[in-house]
Amino acid sequence: MKSCSAISLSGGQGKTTTIFFTALLLAKSGKKVLAIDADPQANLTFYLDHEVQPNEPSLMEVLNKQVSVEDGIYETKYPNLYLIPADRGLFKVSEFLSSSGAGAFILKQRLRQVKDIFDFALIDVQPSRSQICSTAAGASQYVIIPTEANVKGVNSLVETMSFLSEQAELEAFGGKVLGVVPFRDRWVGNNQTTEGRQNIEAMQELAQGAPILPSIRESEQFKKAIRSGQLLSEIGYPDLQYPFEKIVEALTHGR
Repeated sequence: MKSCSAISLSGGQGKTTTIFFTALLLAKSGKKVLAIDADPQANLTFYLDHEVQPNEPSLMEVLNKQVSVEDGIYETKYPNLYLIPADRGLFKVSEFLSSSGAGAFILKQRLRQVKDIFDFALIDVQPSRSQICSTAAGASQYVIIPTEANVKGVNSLVETMSFLSEQAELEAFGGKVLGVVPFRDRWVGNNQTTEGRQNIEAMQELAQGAPILPSIRESEQFKKAIRSGQLLSEIGYPDLQYPFEKIVEALTHGR
């Protein structure tokens, strides 16, 4: 099983969008995919049309070992795509992770139980320097860094690269940055805006050798596809799907 997190230390950078469409593409290609919502805001859980019931375990119970990993996994309406959901209670897991003495490795340890069941585990991560973020990084062979094509996004990239370097120095993260994905890249017709171009150029300088992947353009069609539970190509926008196809290609070949 290949594991990959979307990590970016600011909100609104496109992490959930990236994980959702990448997971859906992989699942529709016949791969068995486990999506993990490691953000207490639970946006990925919502996107996948799952509502955690009061008596149902979520990632919180999986991490603190109240249930087995298998008992925290749910089918989604998409063939081959499964979910470990989040709810607001996930905020409480930080104390457990910090007191465990091995918080950065807890999720990695838990996922070993299902490594022979799934082809890919894709993790949507809380946008902060937190114990949740550390344990997601520790469980990941690969990291994708979605980054808005603006000044906020460039600053987020700097913070995220710094966080991953710190985790690597602590030997908590031993994976590879698969690439930086510019998000909400604005184009007017067939022309990229000057702001978008300049900020993506800044990303290239700050990415520490990680590749800059094709940008996710600003478009309302992403929301439309998510609401309808379809790929962008299925609603008539295959060009907008291209960045996620390149992520799938990079993940599949392990570049």
